[in-house]
Amino acid sequence: MAFLQHTLILYLEAAPWLLFGLLAAGALKALVPEERIGRWLGGGGAAPVVKAAVIGAPLPLCSCGVLPAALGLRRGGAGRGPTVAFLVATPETGVDSIALSYALLGPFMALVRPLAAVLSAVFAGLLATLAERTMPPEAPRRGPVIPLMVANDRCDGAGCGCSHDAATATTGRSTAGRLAGGARYALSDILDDISLWLALGLLAAGAVATWLPPLALAELGSGPLAMGAMLLVGVPMYICATASTPLAAALLLAGMSPGTVLVFLLAGPATNLATLAVVGRELGRPVLVAYLVGIVVASVGLGMATDALVAAWPVDIAAQLADGAHGWLPAWVEWGSGGLLALCAVPPLRRRLPGFGTWT
Repeated sequence: MAFLQHTLILYLEAAPWLLFGLLAAGALKALVPEERIGRWLGGGGAAPVVKAAVIGAPLPLCSCGVLPAALGLRRGGAGRGPTVAFLVATPETGVDSIALSYALLGPFMALVRPLAAVLSAVFAGLLATLAERTMPPEAPRRGPVIPLMVANDRCDGAGCGCSHDAATATTGRSTAGRLAGGARYALSDILDDISLWLALGLLAAGAVATWLPPLALAELGSGPLAMGAMLLVGVPMYICATASTPLAAALLLAGMSPGTVLVFLLAGPATNLATLAVVGRELGRPVLVAYLVGIVVASVGLGMATDALVAAWPVDIAAQLADGAHGWLPAWVEWGSGGLLALCAVPPLRRRLPGFGTWT
């Protein structure tokens, strides 16, 4: 009974912030000028790499959903370095995961996480740019830029019947119409992609809060060995930034250091076996090595810097975890948000909601 109570409390605290993040992600989907981004990332040097990291950070794409978008950028004229920076930054964070991080991890981690994502993406992108200079020149590979906001990993393009078709059909509509399409996209396709892992993460966090003593992993929860273990778990794993947040909260509750948890938050969403295979095939083995080295070195380096910052500054992670966003919002907002998300997470129920019947 205590387990269910702890899990329900975590879910209700997270629900309004997750809903806010999803709607913000839908707004980005509706308003970002997709056709211009590929042109912004052309050219050489560090500037396109930095732009790719900054552009990718808020976008709501997971580690597999980002692949067609990144390849579209590449074939639209972006260099290997900006492509890698986009591949790293986009799945590591997003407006939805930042909102959820604030609710479950506290303001310190909610600030550190997106900053670390951008820095790690820039580092990996610069390494890829250096690796590209060692490779023979290739023939131009131009092609149609794949839309940045693919609906999900199962979308096969126009005519598939998913909300991607409906969202792309909003071109030329009013701003309100585009925002409505973006909201439907967020509460269907994005939520479908994260709901299973999000549920598992919340259950894990509830189990930790119920049965694992506080600071149980404090002795093993910091340092290079612990961070190396997080890399071994995170690199081959497929998990998106939002769904990894409850797991990160569980690790923090168990006593792992914020820096060690940050390694998991960076390496887990940014890599998986499918991404590694595509990077090696499309961008070349030297760039694949640069991609992996960049993520590993940046994750561990930023994790150690985070632990040093927590030790040097009066940052009480335990207090922030205990407080979270609890008490900030009235109960009816938490229950209403939780109920709406639960309905939207079940497609047969979602189709009965106004405006969703012909979109999902």
